[in-house]
Amino acid sequence: MKHTTKILTAILAGSMIAGIAFAGNEDRAGQAGASELLINPWARSSGLGSANIAGVRGLEGQFLNVAGTAFTQKTEILFAHTNYLKGTGIGINSFGFAQKVGVSGVLALGFMSMNFGDIERTTTEMPEGGLGDYPISFMNIGLSYAKGFTDHIFGGMCMRVINQSIPDAKASGMALDAGIQYVTGKQNNAKFGISLKNVGPKMQFRGDGLSFRELLENGTSMTVDQRSESFEMPSQVNIGGTYDYYIGGDTANKTHRITGAAAFVSNSFTKDEFRLGLEYGFKTYLMLRVGYGYEKGIVNEDDTKETYRTSAQKGLSAGFTVELPLSKDKGTSFGLDYSYRDTQPFDGTHSIGIRMNL
Repeated sequence: MKHTTKILTAILAGSMIAGIAFAGNEDRAGQAGASELLINPWARSSGLGSANIAGVRGLEGQFLNVAGTAFTQKTEILFAHTNYLKGTGIGINSFGFAQKVGVSGVLALGFMSMNFGDIERTTTEMPEGGLGDYPISFMNIGLSYAKGFTDHIFGGMCMRVINQSIPDAKASGMALDAGIQYVTGKQNNAKFGISLKNVGPKMQFRGDGLSFRELLENGTSMTVDQRSESFEMPSQVNIGGTYDYYIGGDTANKTHRITGAAAFVSNSFTKDEFRLGLEYGFKTYLMLRVGYGYEKGIVNEDDTKETYRTSAQKGLSAGFTVELPLSKDKGTSFGLDYSYRDTQPFDGTHSIGIRMNL
């Protein structure tokens, strides 16, 4: 127990220090890359405004707080598709698999890929195209392990591999996530959590697209390779809490539940965020949720003012879950998740997911 306490204390202290070092800095905006790591690809948690840092459960914890994957009962499989900023043609496909190992450990694998639609390949000689499509690939793969150290303390770590590529250049890198959750209260209905995300070395693009052929005066030619500027990971620290309230004195059966969630997000290269979420649950069958994320200038429509809006996200989100039991004896279930995130311009961000607990 003493060893476990030291590990959790070290993670917490490191996260606090990182929060101070990586405090939101508008002057550094645009200096980080791999910003797809900041997009929530899952439907359930994004409908709550990504505020559920302390109470996220299962595979979706790989994005918000990896400690939440420790609550996987047996096996969980999750698929999700996101129509990102509808009207741009950008789609996000996500897949995850989590398996309980040992008494309290959970091993999980998550995959996220962005599709930018059909982009016509053009050249100076053929500006109208006709050369086929120009493929772009953004993807990342996360491998995580989480564990329940006691009945109240849970922790986990995730190693993520990031890849960005176009036909003649690519960049690859690695990032580390870590998180802890603490559960307390008479019915374990009060939860606190902290997570540190996207910490890793700089990435840099390399490839033939960064070289060109130069013709010298003597008639010979030479190939000149250029170096692209390296960029940092979009590190952030998330701190949050949730509280479950059971309506009508039905705390034993937990038929009707209302959950409030709040979180503070300290971004290293963009503005800090405050997130709020509210969810109603009828047993485990139906969940309705709404969320709101605030950052400086998000409600400002006048770009001539000093605190102008710098995000397409308007802050409001909503969603629902329908989950049906397949076998009460085995505890298996099938769930459908949906979320909507308000944006301007564009026609919002829509996510739909399928979840299976086996």
